[in-house]
Amino acid sequence: MTRLFFIFVLVFAPLHAMADWQFNAGNNPNASIQASNTTLELQCDRILFAPAGYKDSQDIAAKQGLSIRFLQNGTTEVGAFQAGRENSSIQIIDNYPVVIEFFERANYQFVLQQIAANASLDLSMIDQDVSYAIFDLKGSAAAIRSLARACDSSASIAPEAPEGVVYCGGGAVKRQIEYGILNNPTDDWNAFVNVNGEGVRAMTAYSYFGNSEPPRGFVVALLGEDRSEFLVFEDQGRHWLEYGDYRYDQCN
Repeated sequence: MTRLFFIFVLVFAPLHAMADWQFNAGNNPNASIQASNTTLELQCDRILFAPAGYKDSQDIAAKQGLSIRFLQNGTTEVGAFQAGRENSSIQIIDNYPVVIEFFERANYQFVLQQIAANASLDLSMIDQDVSYAIFDLKGSAAAIRSLARACDSSASIAPEAPEGVVYCGGGAVKRQIEYGILNNPTDDWNAFVNVNGEGVRAMTAYSYFGNSEPPRGFVVALLGEDRSEFLVFEDQGRHWLEYGDYRYDQCN
């Protein structure tokens, strides 16, 4: 009985990729990790995932969904993103890998930031708690920083060429700030803020410090995970943002 149980665990336990993260420059820059039969590749605007078996690729494509879970360690989930029909395109390419293309750049940025910030990544079924693969994220932050720099010229994930409003200004330290609000957040962190290319998760607040009468033009407050606060304003065609003691006006 013990021997049979041991074999069962080997067959059904998710493959935990322990190889090092790599960055590859060139015409199609990417950050990737490969171990045994699984590969995860992060490109400028999409994710390629080759699970251990072709049946897993078929399952992901058929369900049009993939659960992307971020783990602080091997067991503690600190965030997640559910890729599905409403926010991404999922298909099999070259007869094997699954490619996930996000409809909104902010969603992909969130996924990249969480991969860079955490210890493990669990890619699992969208409809049940079954893992396709678990990847170790040691070294992923450096690889993703290199990816962001390499993709800068194509403006795929770079803050210098955003789709939304960019705010510039500040005092002695000049800053360029961009924010985005997620359409389908999986937790209270429903927004992100980029300051000079460094991202932080944030949550939105539509009251002005608890006051029933917010100042004219107030749109939303963004409360960063690092305790930063950004106040967004819009009035008579002017867009500006307040961060600390400084005002940042639209500059794009």
